[in-house]
Parts: sequence; C-alpha cells; structure tokens
Amino acid sequence: QVQLVESGGGLVRPGGSLRLSCKIQGHISSVYEMTWYRQFPGGHREMVASITGGGGTQYGDFVKGRFTISRDNVKNTADLQMNNLQSEDTAVYLCYAELKLPDVMRAPFWGRGTQVTVSS
Repeated sequence: QVQLVESGGGLVRPGGSLRLSCKIQGHISSVYEMTWYRQFPGGHREMVASITGGGGTQYGDFVKGRFTISRDNVKNTADLQMNNLQSEDTAVYLCYAELKLPDVMRAPFWGRGTQVTVSS
C-alpha cells in the first residue's frame, strides 16, 4: 500500500527551527513533484514549498527565504527545513506528491499531516 508519512512537527518557540520530513512508502515506479502544504484551523490550505524531480523549487510568498525544501530521489523523501518560525506559521503541514505506480500513470497522494506549533 502506497502512503506518504510526515514526521518532524512539534512545538517550537518564535525564532526557532524545525525540519519536517515526508517519506513515500510502498511500491512506486517514480515520483513527480513533491509539495508541502499547510492547513489552518477553519480549513484554509496554502502551498508552502514544492520541488520537482530535477530539483527545481517554488515557495509561497510568505516564506521569504526562511524555509528550504530538499529531496532525496533514492530514498523517496522530501524535507522542509524551517527557520525563524513565527506564530503565524502554526498549522498542520501536509505532504503531497503525484506518483507513477506500476499500473497507474499519475496518481495524487496526501499524507495525514504533522502539527507545527510556534508559541512562547
């Protein structure tokens, strides 16, 4: 069974750092783009950072150089290094990827999310 599993969330003080990791588990053929989203209470969801198989990256405007997304195509992981976290970064962070499966050309998958809380 293919699934995305996030880890690395937690409680951090303003100005602190966290590193999130997304691991693809299960039998897949290849991975297209991998993206981190975040979701706030009330349901609003926004794109945080995205990375292509070739390493091209995109970030939400609010990131302003604080976050870095990286990817390991051998381990099928995507990490999000977050620095200088502020209270407004508090949210559930979810991993999203489109995968090529043995019998499916392109399928979307979401992880369950990991909570990030920034508070003094």
